[in-house]
Amino acid sequence: MRISNLSPRGARGALLAVLLSTTALVGFAAGHAGFAESTQPAPIQPTAPAQTLPDFSSLVTQVKPAVVSITSEMTPEMANDEQESSPSPFQAPFPFGRMQPRVPQGHMEARGSGFIVDPNGTIVTNNHVVQGAKSVSVTLDDGTKLAAHVVGRDPRTDLAVLRVKADHPLPYIRLGDSDHVKVGEWVVAMGNPFGLDGTVTAGIVSARGRDIGAGPYDNFLQIDAPINRGNSGGPLFTLDGRVVGVNTAILSPTGGSVGIGFAIPSNLVKTVIAQLETTGHVTRGYLGVSAQSISPAMAAALKLPKKAEGGEGALIAEVTPDSPAAKAGFKPGDVITSVNGKTIGNPRELAVAVAGVKPGDDANIEVLHDGASRSMTVAVGALPSEDGSAGGPAAGEPKASVGLALAPLSPEMRDQLDLPEHTDGAVVAQVKPGSPADQAGMQQGDVIVGVGTKAVKSADQAARAIREAAKDEHAVALRIVRDGHTAFVGIDMKKGADDNSAG
Repeated sequence: MRISNLSPRGARGALLAVLLSTTALVGFAAGHAGFAESTQPAPIQPTAPAQTLPDFSSLVTQVKPAVVSITSEMTPEMANDEQESSPSPFQAPFPFGRMQPRVPQGHMEARGSGFIVDPNGTIVTNNHVVQGAKSVSVTLDDGTKLAAHVVGRDPRTDLAVLRVKADHPLPYIRLGDSDHVKVGEWVVAMGNPFGLDGTVTAGIVSARGRDIGAGPYDNFLQIDAPINRGNSGGPLFTLDGRVVGVNTAILSPTGGSVGIGFAIPSNLVKTVIAQLETTGHVTRGYLGVSAQSISPAMAAALKLPKKAEGGEGALIAEVTPDSPAAKAGFKPGDVITSVNGKTIGNPRELAVAVAGVKPGDDANIEVLHDGASRSMTVAVGALPSEDGSAGGPAAGEPKASVGLALAPLSPEMRDQLDLPEHTDGAVVAQVKPGSPADQAGMQQGDVIVGVGTKAVKSADQAARAIREAAKDEHAVALRIVRDGHTAFVGIDMKKGADDNSAG
């Protein structure tokens, strides 16, 4: 029923009509309850909580001295880059709309939040709060302003560690155990939204384990405590005063809070900041595969066991040449079901599991190969930093590419696609939305039989050829078979290149 176009009086009348009709229906149901007593179960009778709404004032008074405001000085170009790098509705709540000129040369400043985790001045915040900053300063709760040194940053989890020097031990707070946080539990967020220092908001944990496409290790706590631009890097407290999250992103069609915020769980924060404090960077395990989720159609086409048909496991779409996976004998079409005894349900779980293996150590990986289960031992490598200084993509981690996930062209797939028996090549298993391949018109189910003028006979060969062509020419010509017809598709690597960021 629409009542938006009614006058206030008409709206009240419509509402009254709805309430009255509802009352009549409820009365009818109650009056005939006797007919169902012998066959229907008893209705659910929720027990109302005995406690009243909590008072957060004591908690805030105790923890507030450890929460800080962070000011990053940067060039306008860097500010614009940050502002334009978030095409998705998931936004980093960072106040670029509130930056003010600071010096005549056109430098600008932006503010975020953070919190002190030891008396020596170690501070946790988001990477995007300090990324690209020419200088960083921290303002304490008592108004003291201190220069800050960036100890280390981790773009993959959007975390950073700063350090300040004070002439006395600083108040600090401890990281709690985010694994014990319950959906529906009260939480308090503190920070610096829109430059308003020391702002406190409260709400509940709305969900756990959210993947918002920000990176391969997404495992966010979703909260309804209002957070806005400038809350980035601020702490999320439970009522016992422990930090269980770092406020990082919001889902907002308007740019402001609509009650859907996301915080990095504290247990992930502990792991990352321990390495940043020690070495200034994070070292993760590296397998060297690109993986995708398993759809029922793909499971049936590849004749995977019933377990994989339920979407469990990570399907290898590509194996990076000379990677640990390639050396161990992994092939496109293999399905990874466990790493060191931990069940793998999807590519994100694979990325997290492999990242947790110390480079140089062996990992025991269970794989479905041609429908049969087998165990493989892999010497895990080191995942490169985001500047590409070593290695390749993480297991299951998206990478800048044409935007295609490839699968082997099995005899069963040839039959399903009604291809001649002698056809060789690679099947397009997935096309990344907004990617160069998507903009060129590539579709799931296309069969790549050549790259440029060269024929390709496997998914691995096609992936290598595409990578080489894109590197040398910045454009790729694919010869494909679609609906029985062969044609060339030209992919401009410049198109869609700006659409890879998730905020």
